[in-house]
Amino acid sequence: MKKRPVKKRIKYTALYYFIRFLIFFSNLLPRKAWLTFCGWLGKLAYSFSPKPRERTIYHLGLAYSGKKSTREILDLSKQVFVMLGKNAGEILRSLKVKSLADLEKFLVTEGLENYERAHAKGKGVMFLTSHVGAFDLQVTNMALRGLKPNIIGTALKDERLNELLFEYRNAFGAIAIERGKESVRLFKILKSGGSIAILIDQDTKVKSRFVNFFGMPAATPIGATVLALRTGCAVVPTYIYLGEDGKQHMCILPEIPLVITGDEETDLVVNTQNFTNVTEQIVREHPEQWVWMHERWKTKPGEEIR
Repeated sequence: MKKRPVKKRIKYTALYYFIRFLIFFSNLLPRKAWLTFCGWLGKLAYSFSPKPRERTIYHLGLAYSGKKSTREILDLSKQVFVMLGKNAGEILRSLKVKSLADLEKFLVTEGLENYERAHAKGKGVMFLTSHVGAFDLQVTNMALRGLKPNIIGTALKDERLNELLFEYRNAFGAIAIERGKESVRLFKILKSGGSIAILIDQDTKVKSRFVNFFGMPAATPIGATVLALRTGCAVVPTYIYLGEDGKQHMCILPEIPLVITGDEETDLVVNTQNFTNVTEQIVREHPEQWVWMHERWKTKPGEEIR
């Protein structure tokens, strides 16, 4: 294994212990004060993280060209960092949650009947979610409700941080699965009527197709579409956001019907576009709580993995 450069080792070590400190500190303050503090940390990050800040402003400019003024885009970019801080802080604080009653003190679940209706079909449920808000709290909510979700995600670059993430996602019966691994297991889970959670709103090094996102072609993972088409599972979008009432709101939306034409490529593209349309609508409703610093439109046509 190639040894990591000294600077990166120092960076990740510092980050690891900083996060451990925040986890310890998170429950020493009342929740409102803690989130205010984390929002301040987000403001600090905005000032001292030039590359993520510039990417956020640039991507907001692309997405809202002609719809928002420069002043509005700059103001929104600052809100993105503040909300990122608050939602990250919420996730850290939630590590101390022990029961559904604890969780429901600050989280409201809306649309649970949409899951129940989809689950009743007996073909498995795919929760299609995105990097909006404190998105990992959805896993905690699902797990505490006995849904035993299998959450598919990309491994972090640092092993210690990755262990923290997997430990969090595996709590209360959820099962974390690294993206690109154990595909057969995922098919079996859905075929047996189980549930998985997957994110498709980022440009990652996996099999992708180009679909429209905010009016621009974006390389989008097709793993969710492949699983849905081959298993016939119900695709149920979910998202979470921090509301003006100070509570987290997890929303479970109605199932997205699959389009099946018999042409494999058409079905891949059309359904991936339909999934992405829902994601875009969610981001448009809560633009201050999405990860605009991610290079969503980085891959160019011809560069995608097929």
